[in-house]
Amino acid sequence: MFAVRNALRLSSRLSIPAVARRGCAGAVTPVDDVVNGLTDEQIQLRQTVRKFCAEKLAPYADEIDKKNEFPGMRKFWKEMGEMGLLGVTAPVEYGGTGLGYLEHVIVLEEISRVSAGIALSYGAHSNLCVNQLVRHANEKQKEKYMPKLLTGDHVGALAMSESNAGSDVVSMKLRAKKKGDYYILNGNKFWITNGPDADVLIVYAKTDPDAHQRGITAFIVEKGMPGFSTAQKLDKLGMRGSNTCELVFEDCKIPEENVLGQLNKGVYVLMSGLDLERLVLAAGPVGIMQAVLDVAVPYLHVREAFGQKIGHFQLMQGKMADMYTRLSACRQYLYNVARACDKGHFNSMDCAGVILYCAENATQVALDGIQCLGGNGYINDYPVGRFLRDAKLYEIGAGTSEVRRLVIGRTFNSMFK
Repeated sequence: MFAVRNALRLSSRLSIPAVARRGCAGAVTPVDDVVNGLTDEQIQLRQTVRKFCAEKLAPYADEIDKKNEFPGMRKFWKEMGEMGLLGVTAPVEYGGTGLGYLEHVIVLEEISRVSAGIALSYGAHSNLCVNQLVRHANEKQKEKYMPKLLTGDHVGALAMSESNAGSDVVSMKLRAKKKGDYYILNGNKFWITNGPDADVLIVYAKTDPDAHQRGITAFIVEKGMPGFSTAQKLDKLGMRGSNTCELVFEDCKIPEENVLGQLNKGVYVLMSGLDLERLVLAAGPVGIMQAVLDVAVPYLHVREAFGQKIGHFQLMQGKMADMYTRLSACRQYLYNVARACDKGHFNSMDCAGVILYCAENATQVALDGIQCLGGNGYINDYPVGRFLRDAKLYEIGAGTSEVRRLVIGRTFNSMFK
């Protein structure tokens, strides 16, 4: 199985102060996966990814945030491909690992524990792009695009949002007109994770503007196609190093064979994928919360005041308890929804609910972590400020917290019609 085949012999021998400063995914605040109900192979998967990230990603996490770039990204992508991480839910026959959504969230959680920005790019590649191809591409499309996406030779992305069409996705303006054996795309996409780097993108455009939600089609777009370009990379508050930009389509020619799914059925592709996107990305805030504990708990047992370690003060014990229980509740909710999906049972209410709950708790846990560090929490020598900036994105992306509440509320309302 995956964890056995790809177990790495890596080591992370950082002192507690160094771990507290760098936020490395070391064995600082252990995760009790017996309580989490994981199998031996799932536990080994976590340990493997944790060690891999400790060696290959943790040393660069702060610099990635400061410079908003990861020069070693392509190399890191190929290393993830060699481990089978880029196709956790992809079938083995295409080069994937053939595992489930629970394994997928474990991987994304551990990457987020070290660098939430790079983990977001990983999620955009492995779930928003690869998993959509797994679920909706025809055999010819899978044979063409999947192998290089799974080895890490190519980077994937998904383009749904526009500058004035985020939550109201049906109002998108990108237009695709049929011309012979091609569709001609004109317009823009905005806030596109992996946009500057992507070789393969799933792009949603209107093929029948008068049909509203029934007139949207998904296309597979390749880097270098005539008329397709990217604009300047965005300078974001958080998730830095997860490159994000505007996409520009000027008479971009897309072959008819690159339609993903059925013509004018893009909303089905989009919405069915959005539930799984919310589920998988909910692992991001869980990883951030774990990262906060990795920094704050050791710090509280090193820093002294009034003749004792500040972790022995009852107020700080309360902070540790609050952070731990928020994290534990979120992790259990996430794992249970993922297990249900692996059994073929998932619903929009819980996919929206789990990312809503995890995202808002991650912001609060990051704030508590800053408070634990006091003045040190407010300077960039420590990574807790980065954790807060990164956590906030999860209340906005993949549908805002407000939209998630609407999804849940409307589901209840539909039961009483």
